[in-house]
Amino acid sequence: MKILCVSDQIDPLVYNQNAKNIFSDVDIILCAGDLPMNYVDFIVTVFNKPVFFVFGNHDLKEFRFYHTRKSLKYSYDTNHSHGGTHLGFTTYSSKNITYIDENGKETPLLIAGAGGSLKYNNGQNQYTDWQMKWKLIKMIPQLMINKRKYGRYLDILLTHATPRHVHDHEDPCHKGFDCFNWFIEKFRPKYLVHGHIHLYDIREKRVSKVMDTTVVNAYAHYIINLPETQENETPEESL
Repeated sequence: MKILCVSDQIDPLVYNQNAKNIFSDVDIILCAGDLPMNYVDFIVTVFNKPVFFVFGNHDLKEFRFYHTRKSLKYSYDTNHSHGGTHLGFTTYSSKNITYIDENGKETPLLIAGAGGSLKYNNGQNQYTDWQMKWKLIKMIPQLMINKRKYGRYLDILLTHATPRHVHDHEDPCHKGFDCFNWFIEKFRPKYLVHGHIHLYDIREKRVSKVMDTTVVNAYAHYIINLPETQENETPEESL
């Protein structure tokens, strides 16, 4: 399974009518936040593939359609779905979205989301580390079901922020969550895909290994393969 990951920047390679040819063998798209919903809508329309998204700490004009303040639960509003699946603190699997694992067996993709950033100015979709950990804890019943049915908890955790001390920065806005490291240790997803950290310096690391989990910064765009069979490349790198 080839997965196109995007976040934080409208990438001209993705935002053009020829995108489906550039990324011709992409199976699904993950949007890791801070993207306008009309960009998500464009991706859904052009690729006609399953699209999953979380919100970041910016571009929150439509956040209210997915978030109920009274219950602090995320809801799916079909009038504002843009054809994508919102993964705000939920798990997802479908028999229609599968991949061939390392043993040659077809298996459903197991994915979960955790949007938002560490709290720094009391804005929308910002959380303390404990608040974020509690939201992750509430996913545990479904993760246990995954483990019992498929022998693993999760394939991909899609986030906006980073784990603490993995790709993050030291300013208050861009610190990562300690609880993401706890989640990695306990549930060992194959990938954690995040946004939030802009890559202005080509020397800045965008892929790291944390225990059994590959942590990927999806800034602009990045391609991953599940299972990982070769060095991941973006189309322009392979030319």
